[in-house]
Amino acid sequence: MAQWKTALVGVVLLLGSCSFASENLLPTLTGEEPSGKAKAQQASAQSAAAAPAAAQPAPTTPVVTQPAAPPQLNTTNFQPVPVEPGQPTGTAVGQKVESMRGELVKLEGSISDHNSRLQALRAQTVGNAQQYQQLIGAINAKLQVGTTPGNPVLVNQWNQAQSILEKIDGDVAAMNSLSTEVSSDSSLAAFLLESTRATYGISGAVDEDHRQLAILEDETNKTVVTIDRLLNELSEDTSRQNLYLGRERNNLTTLSVAIKNGELFGASLANRAYYTAAPLASRAPAPRGESAASLANRRPLVVIRFDRENVDYESALYTAVSEALQRKPNADFDLVAVAPSRGGPAKTALAMNTSKRNADAVMRSLTNMGLPASRVKLSAITSSSAETSEVHLYVR
Repeated sequence: MAQWKTALVGVVLLLGSCSFASENLLPTLTGEEPSGKAKAQQASAQSAAAAPAAAQPAPTTPVVTQPAAPPQLNTTNFQPVPVEPGQPTGTAVGQKVESMRGELVKLEGSISDHNSRLQALRAQTVGNAQQYQQLIGAINAKLQVGTTPGNPVLVNQWNQAQSILEKIDGDVAAMNSLSTEVSSDSSLAAFLLESTRATYGISGAVDEDHRQLAILEDETNKTVVTIDRLLNELSEDTSRQNLYLGRERNNLTTLSVAIKNGELFGASLANRAYYTAAPLASRAPAPRGESAASLANRRPLVVIRFDRENVDYESALYTAVSEALQRKPNADFDLVAVAPSRGGPAKTALAMNTSKRNADAVMRSLTNMGLPASRVKLSAITSSSAETSEVHLYVR
């Protein structure tokens, strides 16, 4: 019993922000002794009520996560330098220079067209991102003040936001396609530059041929630089937008859970883990050969007691896991289904099936919040001290 009390103190300190005002409205979701008796719970509640006000934990304010601003797109306007016209010289070298000049004119026309498409895509992406931000901001604002579960207005706004996010995805796909076309221009520009330099070695040229050839070489060099910069900015724009899309898809998934419950959570757990996680090489390997019984002897981060229908645990679960990831960004988790072992084998088997279904529901909640399933290990045990089906979550 002394060991249980020690565990109780430690977990209550860990989850001080998950205390509840009314057991009739909220689930049993605490870090206290999983099998605590009603009498012990009553004594604990009386002790807490008798404690001085200064010793009570400060009330926790719900975290309000505003939609992250989309990444800034580049703004360079790529206008190719006009090609200086030349005069025929009547030589074979002069004819080759004229041919290459014509190719450069076509190439720069292609660059100009690609630049126009890029500027249009940028403007379209910015417009779509602004609409998306307004919708997400409106949803968050409504959830912040509280609303009904599954509010159809918020569901409609969520659907619009998802549709706009798909449009942004289409913009990024168009940028990738444009990048492929510009890469072809880059290959052609490199070929023209090499051909221009090689033409200096052709015999039968007059001074005017070499003068025009030097001008053509300079213009081709500038075109190569323009194309390289265009490719670099396209690469930066698509890379940033892809990261933004991935983050917002995770946030939309978490937001759908918040709309279903009518209360605001925060950013996706996947994003929190992604942006603060240490390198994979620094992760300690998961312990091997660890049994479900040994997990039960560890101090739980969260205990959810399914002692009534429709236990509302997701908000407090999100808060607990979010705080755990803030303390240990590379954390993995053990999710344990705990079934009471009272009664005969048939009753125990029935209780185990029930606890596994409850653990599956908690697992779905975690993945909906953005926590990768690969970071959660499932197991199941029976306990003679458990009075009802429980689900325990441990930090590993």
